[in-house]
Amino acid sequence: MHLELQDKVIIVTGGAKGIGEGISHVLAREGAIPVIVGRNEEDNRNTMAAIEAAGGRAWQVVAELSDPLACEQAVHAVLAQYSRIEGLVNNAGINDGGSLEAGSYEQFMLSLHRNLVHYYLMAHYALPELKKSKGAIVNITSKTAETGQGHASAYAAANGGRNALTREWAVELLKYGMRVNAIVVAESWTPAYATWIQTLPDPEEKLREIVSLIPLGNRMTTAEEIANTTAFLLSERSSHTTGQIIHVDGGYVHLDRALANAQ
Repeated sequence: MHLELQDKVIIVTGGAKGIGEGISHVLAREGAIPVIVGRNEEDNRNTMAAIEAAGGRAWQVVAELSDPLACEQAVHAVLAQYSRIEGLVNNAGINDGGSLEAGSYEQFMLSLHRNLVHYYLMAHYALPELKKSKGAIVNITSKTAETGQGHASAYAAANGGRNALTREWAVELLKYGMRVNAIVVAESWTPAYATWIQTLPDPEEKLREIVSLIPLGNRMTTAEEIANTTAFLLSERSSHTTGQIIHVDGGYVHLDRALANAQ
């Protein structure tokens, strides 16, 4: 299916690593121009170079998105380069813990800025151009908002906020013909996930346990699978889909995990 994303300028926050990197590559293969917005210039440029080596186009903006001013400056940089924005993928974030019992106000608020506030700010500053282009917004969220995780109060709250903003924006932006959807990630192998698993007492055993509980195929979701759904939701091929929170997770959240071991 041709997604008709040719030449569209699409911001991808956190687009240099993990799921964001997968999204950047898939968009470039569809002919779009992903603009990678992230804090590490070397990572940004490495992903940009890989896209260009594969025959695609990309650009990058260095920004620490937990800084509100940096969000505004990042959008202005994109407009200075391309004079248009035709899509936004809010993806950047980090599962930075912060429990109710042992956490603090400062830790909680920092996590909200790392994981939620910039979702709002990037959409807010990009909105005038997105209204012109009737561009779509896709918010990447996490299962933690629905399942809980333990010791992750702020991250879970941030993802609940991402889900709520998705539906709120879908309502607010109907009058502009804009669509807003979210993709929920459960267990997906990324560099951040690999780092986390190594902090556990028996990483290999824990990984086997997690994978065994993923009903569809007893395997983790790939970044490309999340990226494929993202590209579809950004495209006019999903022209009557808005306000949806879509789980790309092999059935991990909603299917009985006992199914994984019964097949």
